[in-house]
Amino acid sequence: MNMETTLSAAARALPDAQTVTSVTHWNDRLFSFRVTRPQSLRFRSGEFVMIGLPGENGKPLLRAYSIASPSWDDALEFYSIKVPGGPLTSRLQHIRPGDAIILRPKPVGTLVHDALKPGWRLWLLATGTGVAPFASLLRDPETYEKYDRVILMHSCRERSELGYGAALIKGLGDDPLIGGMVAGKLHYYPTTTREKGPHMGRITDTLASGQVFADLGLPGPLTAETDRAMVCGSLDFNRDVKALLEGWGLHEGANSDPGEFVVEKAFVG
Repeated sequence: MNMETTLSAAARALPDAQTVTSVTHWNDRLFSFRVTRPQSLRFRSGEFVMIGLPGENGKPLLRAYSIASPSWDDALEFYSIKVPGGPLTSRLQHIRPGDAIILRPKPVGTLVHDALKPGWRLWLLATGTGVAPFASLLRDPETYEKYDRVILMHSCRERSELGYGAALIKGLGDDPLIGGMVAGKLHYYPTTTREKGPHMGRITDTLASGQVFADLGLPGPLTAETDRAMVCGSLDFNRDVKALLEGWGLHEGANSDPGEFVVEKAFVG
């Protein structure tokens, strides 16, 4: 019996165990997976939960993961980086259908519609696996009911790292629930920062220079009157985007005090 099988068996024996139903490896650094959903779990699209595996000492090793599936989905989807030597991801990347993981069904988070004031455009700004909560929101009808324009900006180092987001966007038009709502509302703007691609540069640079507005044919910059934004990425990215948005007059919101933009502060190590 190998280590992964042993860990899965240990996870299955613990409370809050869920079964892996599918796994997709997007490249040698990124993978997504789906697991069964507890019948009692209720969450808002954009929230995160704690998931993991038993540690070497038998205690659960848990990390915050955004739920990438929408609130109406019968299963739960997650999107993860593979961290060499990472306490959790170095083992989690080896899961297969039928294996078990630990899931603590207590969803929380700030990347939810309730934390934003009503607006005209919604900007979803992400780097790397920070696109996960937006995968949830982009498949939720409420997103298109609340906004006339929805813009996903996703930045990665290389083009292969954009595969998950690109596949998500490609499938939205055929989604039986929201396919008819997406047309004319959704704009997708992927960028790379190292490998050459159709769009290059950091999200903050393309926003500040006005390049994204020119490329998409949208008026810019963002204003507090019309625009709302959700931000999810590295600490440096979140800080830089926050400064840019505040410079344009937008104010950060929270579940208890809605504003013009929100930032997710939970990360996977």
